[in-house]
Amino acid sequence: MTAASQGVDRNSLGPFRVISSASRTGNGQRISRKRPMYRLAIGPLLLLVLWCIASATGVLSPRVLSAPWTVVATGVQLIEDGRLPAHLATSARRVLIGLAAGTFTGVLLALISGLSQLGEALIDGPVQIKRSLPTLALIPLFILWLGIGEPMKLLTIALASMVPVYVHTHGGLRSIDARYVELAESLRLGRWEFIRKIALPGALPGFMMGLRLALTSAWLSLVVVEQINATSGVGYMISLARSYGQTEIILVGLAVYGVLGLTTDTLVRFVEGKALSWRRTLAG
Repeated sequence: MTAASQGVDRNSLGPFRVISSASRTGNGQRISRKRPMYRLAIGPLLLLVLWCIASATGVLSPRVLSAPWTVVATGVQLIEDGRLPAHLATSARRVLIGLAAGTFTGVLLALISGLSQLGEALIDGPVQIKRSLPTLALIPLFILWLGIGEPMKLLTIALASMVPVYVHTHGGLRSIDARYVELAESLRLGRWEFIRKIALPGALPGFMMGLRLALTSAWLSLVVVEQINATSGVGYMISLARSYGQTEIILVGLAVYGVLGLTTDTLVRFVEGKALSWRRTLAG
């Protein structure tokens, strides 16, 4: 039921009036009202301008924070000599392996817990306990069990990724309309057909949200584990630069982390928009 059919003035809806990215004309046609993308860049550009002014006027000492042009020149130099691409390849490999393992485990546990009362009794409690424990706080235990090599780093990233995927996929399964379950029973679908045709599509919105959060957790975990007895990776590059007081290299590493996080999140949101194009939400 629309606001017009209830006799409500759209102008009286306050901030809720501008949330929707589309509206309708008098003849029912939808008019897209996409927010300009440049608005998202206003805040970062303002910070960059202030950083440039503070560095140029000497208010911001290079020992505290390197100038933007110094950071750019350092990044170009790191790319040309091959150090940054090599470290970036190592970091990307760690995230991909850890994220893949965490995502697979999270979905598998969510299916077992979400589709079986016994599975929920056995799995949901331990996962919720793990959810309340920061993954990074478990690193000392992982070091005792696995040492300080690559398995410890991958396990940390995988566990950090697994929890949000499990929680949101499990929530998506539990929110599936009971009418679809009754329909599956009427059609006498087998368990695997039910999972493939009803459970997985119904849990897809929750899974995509969990995957976005898992990506964030994976990059945050990578920042920490790459500074523990690592010999390569962007985090190792940052840790080494800290030892020599090279703030420009530290800023290059942080910028790489930020760009990678934003890029992967944008990619998942694009896939989400394509996969869930049938949904009508306020986001369009």
